[in-house]
Amino acid sequence: MDSLNIFFLVIALLLFVSVIASRISARVGMPLLLAFLGVGMLAGEDGIGGIKFDSFTGATFVGQMALAIILLDGGLRTKFETFRIALKPASILATWGVLAGVALLGIFATFYMGIDWKLGLLMAAIVGSTDAAAVFSLLRNSGVRLNARIQATLELESGINDPMAILLVSVLINLIMQPETTGFFSIIQMFVLQLGLGLLFGWLAGKALAFMLGQIRLAEGLYAILIASGGLLVFSVTNLSGGSGFLAVYLAGVLIGNSRNSSVEHVLNVMDGLAWLAQAAMFLVLGLLVTPSRLLEHGMDALVIAGFLMLIARPLAVYSSIKWFHYSKRELAYISWVGLRGAVPITLAIMPLMMGVPNSQLLFDVAFAVVILSLLIQGTTIPYLANKLEVVLPPKPEPLSYREIWLARNLSVGLQSFKVSSGSEAENSHPYVMTRPEEFADSRLFALIRNGKPVQVGMNTQMQEGDIAWYILPEEKGDDFAEQFADLKDHATEQQFYGEFILNPEVKVGDLAQVYGITVKEEEAGLSLVDLFRARFGDIPVSGDRIIIDNFCITVKELDEQSYIKTFGLKMPKQHTETAN
Repeated sequence: MDSLNIFFLVIALLLFVSVIASRISARVGMPLLLAFLGVGMLAGEDGIGGIKFDSFTGATFVGQMALAIILLDGGLRTKFETFRIALKPASILATWGVLAGVALLGIFATFYMGIDWKLGLLMAAIVGSTDAAAVFSLLRNSGVRLNARIQATLELESGINDPMAILLVSVLINLIMQPETTGFFSIIQMFVLQLGLGLLFGWLAGKALAFMLGQIRLAEGLYAILIASGGLLVFSVTNLSGGSGFLAVYLAGVLIGNSRNSSVEHVLNVMDGLAWLAQAAMFLVLGLLVTPSRLLEHGMDALVIAGFLMLIARPLAVYSSIKWFHYSKRELAYISWVGLRGAVPITLAIMPLMMGVPNSQLLFDVAFAVVILSLLIQGTTIPYLANKLEVVLPPKPEPLSYREIWLARNLSVGLQSFKVSSGSEAENSHPYVMTRPEEFADSRLFALIRNGKPVQVGMNTQMQEGDIAWYILPEEKGDDFAEQFADLKDHATEQQFYGEFILNPEVKVGDLAQVYGITVKEEEAGLSLVDLFRARFGDIPVSGDRIIIDNFCITVKELDEQSYIKTFGLKMPKQHTETAN
């Protein structure tokens, strides 16, 4: 009994310290995942904890289960709009991009490390895919607001690129261990099974679980357990059938998360905690598994491999994959840099060890060090580089919080809170004044909170700085409504980015040229602004896309719920601005 309690004590202590360390790491700009990994390494046999853990089977079990939960949670929070924006480029990145990156890195590793070409390619395949846990965590907690095209591409790529990496690792292991049984047709068959069964089982499971959520009455806490167990079920069944369990569980999560019923809200609240627990447990175990002294032995090799991957292989793979999809050079550069490696490469590096591949310990140590370098170098520079490359959007006023109140199984109202800022329209205004604009005619004041206590709203009530106002308001109108509560300085920042003037999307380019004396191409003069942007950026422009015509900067500002452009911002050259004033 004492040994069992000691085991519980150690596990609880490691998790507790990891959570505290994650808070410290966030303050210094270090990825949270690196904090979990670092605590595991400190507690390991070379660290102050001295815990000896060398069970690759146990690490694989924890890693696979945790990744399934993380991908399920990531899918639950992925909107269909993400697929509409970036499905094609992300799919090419997840297939050809992985293949091209592995080929380039494999050739380099073979010559640099002086190893057999099959081992060189295996090394490259192990670190060939970006990691969903790292990408979801770092992008959503980076503190920067990326444009939708970049965010969607990176998240989708990380969610669907595992099948190609797993296929390449499996093929290369077979090529090393059983070369006589590995042929071209068997490789094609494996790829079709991985992709086809992953999509099929993921779609079936997603539809079935979404239907069950809408029909079955359970205690609130049981809905998340139903979905988590269902996700692990489809993950394992797909893997047993020869498909990609990672792809299946991610797709199932997407379909469940986009189904509209009261139970999804309960699932999301609990799954967030489960996903964090999975990340903490996975990186703790992987940290315990590695021996830091061995990593240092191969530190220079890992640094060179990581450098080639980050600066040459990944950028070339990205450029050759998505250059044709109207990405700007800045966007391509940023996507190239955010090729984060995490738990998936480490999990894949365990496979050669368990299969008895020669020199597999070398591959594991180098792959692990590459992951640490990726998190340390790329992970910590995500906000800095986004601002440097100017691929961020200005901070947008947002509701303080959002609650969905379900009145029936498929009928809900949105309850949103807003904090009154100094210098905002809301300050010194009556709460009902905020609902007067026509677009907010269906909104209603729910409550006004001041110093933690409700305020009885009367005819002469005025909101003060720091008040929290709750309104019944549709979710999609929250951001626009929040502008009334934002500091006017925020409006100035937004105006500086988008421009001083608002343009209708149906305005003709020729008419704009006539008014402002702009020189435009003859073939573009008859186009509306929205048609011009579609011609330049494809059918899916996003907020922040901009075209400069004769020093006049036109930027996509607002889009509606169907992602159609509502307004453009116009920034004029200084001399025109002075004349206008």
